[in-house]
Amino acid sequence: MHPMLNIAVKAARRAAQIINRASLDLDLIQVSKKQHNDFVTEVDKASEAAIIDTLKTAYPDHAILAEESGQSDNESEYQWIIDPLDGTTNFIHGFPYYCVSIALAHKGIVTQAVVYDPTRNDLFTASRGRGAYLNDRRIRVAKRDRFADGLIGTGFPFRETDGLEAYGRQFAEMTEACAGLRRPGAAALDLANVAAGRLDGFFEQGLNPWDVAAGSLLITEAGGLVGNYTGDSDFLHVGEIVSGNPKVYAQMVAILSRYSRTHQQPASA
Repeated sequence: MHPMLNIAVKAARRAAQIINRASLDLDLIQVSKKQHNDFVTEVDKASEAAIIDTLKTAYPDHAILAEESGQSDNESEYQWIIDPLDGTTNFIHGFPYYCVSIALAHKGIVTQAVVYDPTRNDLFTASRGRGAYLNDRRIRVAKRDRFADGLIGTGFPFRETDGLEAYGRQFAEMTEACAGLRRPGAAALDLANVAAGRLDGFFEQGLNPWDVAAGSLLITEAGGLVGNYTGDSDFLHVGEIVSGNPKVYAQMVAILSRYSRTHQQPASA
């Protein structure tokens, strides 16, 4: 295992211990609202602190972009992109679908990825050019080539509900076109499950880099494609993502491209 990936795994396992301990008594958890339907818990913060501490101990000069603490101001070619607990709303309710997501970008390109699902003890890892793994077994995207047979993951806007009408149309169109649409509530884990072939594809708008950085590398290393709704490779900072095996991906883009926000906003937004 690449030494930097090894440190990321160590960080993810430390975070998972905190999450698992807290999950045993959910009533004790302090929850606060960032905005409508967007929750943060002390567990998110403790998990993030443990991750950053582990990474900083090993690589004190590396930059950090993390969901709760934002972006560190030090300049570095290396940037860790962290979601300490993706699926906080699920976690608060005891719905066992959430994960820790840690990625390392080198000069803006994701080179290491860890997604750890503490409830199933599933560890997804990838290093650029070396394949994707689930608990040390090589994983590949699903082979299904007809979108009509595909099980597709998604998420819908929960913060800005003004986009719901357009999303409803998108949702209806995709539901008619595939075998089943699922919305489990943790994008990073959904992407990992695309890499493992458990979902045939995934699409969502309104996501942040920490939601998709690790999962996107898992998918490309598992033989899949990742892009924005128009099929371009620029997705990390535009807030929309499509992923799947190459055949399903193309069929998803054919439907989703007209819903793309990329031609409505500059890519740097």
